[in-house]
Amino acid sequence: MEQGQKSEMKIAQLSTFPPFRGGIAQFNSSLYHALSKKHTLQAYNFKRQYPSILFPGKTQLTQEKEITVEAQRLLDSINPFSYFSTAKEIRKFNPELLLMKYWMSFFGPSLGTVAKRQNANCKVVSILDNLIPHEPKSFDRRFNQFFVNQNHGFVVMSKKVKSDLLNFTDGKAKFVEISHPLYNHFGKSIPKENAKHSLGINNENKNLLFFGFIRKYKGLDLLLQAFEKLDNHFNLIIAGECYGNFDGYQKLIEKSRKKDKIFLFNQYIPDEQVPVLMSAADACILPYRSATQSGIESIAYHFNVPIIATDVGGLKEHVVHKKTGYIISKVDVDHLADGIVDFFDSFSLEKFEQELSILKKERSWESFGNKIIDFAKTL
Repeated sequence: MEQGQKSEMKIAQLSTFPPFRGGIAQFNSSLYHALSKKHTLQAYNFKRQYPSILFPGKTQLTQEKEITVEAQRLLDSINPFSYFSTAKEIRKFNPELLLMKYWMSFFGPSLGTVAKRQNANCKVVSILDNLIPHEPKSFDRRFNQFFVNQNHGFVVMSKKVKSDLLNFTDGKAKFVEISHPLYNHFGKSIPKENAKHSLGINNENKNLLFFGFIRKYKGLDLLLQAFEKLDNHFNLIIAGECYGNFDGYQKLIEKSRKKDKIFLFNQYIPDEQVPVLMSAADACILPYRSATQSGIESIAYHFNVPIIATDVGGLKEHVVHKKTGYIISKVDVDHLADGIVDFFDSFSLEKFEQELSILKKERSWESFGNKIIDFAKTL
């Protein structure tokens, strides 16, 4: 915070920050920087986020050299002693607001215990990515219940999560609904031809981009089958690390009659590679079987890339059909293939640019942060 600037609120932000990698850490860092322009913030991080045996990827840590948020690494998700020591450190800071992000019931005991042991003057607000998980576990309800009970209010970013929260709490939860901000930390687009060259693409086909962690609920298998039904004027770029076994997807790629038009990058995508992938894309496709909201959509819009998405969860709330993208009515192979063709037949660049200019103003990190603070003051 700049010297002499008014400090409106003292905030402890507890969640995942770098050096942990991925969208959660990126989200928290962007929000931290927006809030710190007006408020006094202290960031608190995990020292162990997941035990290695439970983590489905290759590594939890980023290779990025620059750490833009100085967060105290205190909380160990599976060490209860750290729950109490973390709570004690935050109490010393004596915040008016404890702000957390919640995306998995596994973190209910750790985050819930820290929240429970705060000073009486501290309000607790959590940003909910998911309450009802995509991949259910036996302990979900018990851990969620404990966590939810320690909060004064919640931020939801889709009507799906809002509905899940109200159903879970019998309509008693206090919440505010705010759209996911657009990511802006990846830099600018690069010329499309340069991006295509970097990826080894040397044809003039339309490029469909499947981006982000590969998990069963995200429907990559359906997309690969739908891609088989398209004509030869399309490429498919798959970019992201697989959480789980990739063998099934690999078999679909190997037997594809169009495998020379499938460009596979089965790895964690570092920040500097994101502009290349997004700049090469003509559309970003989300063929999900289930969803709440998607950070991928927020990245794509930043790079002026339209979205093709299935009509599940909260995806259609942020995709204006035939303006900022295309909503596919059913999650199956034929509807995916037909929707992709119809999108490119009906897409209007002029309408897209008009809608996107409005979205970029409405969904800034500063606006998101201000709405959270306004909500917290009502609790």
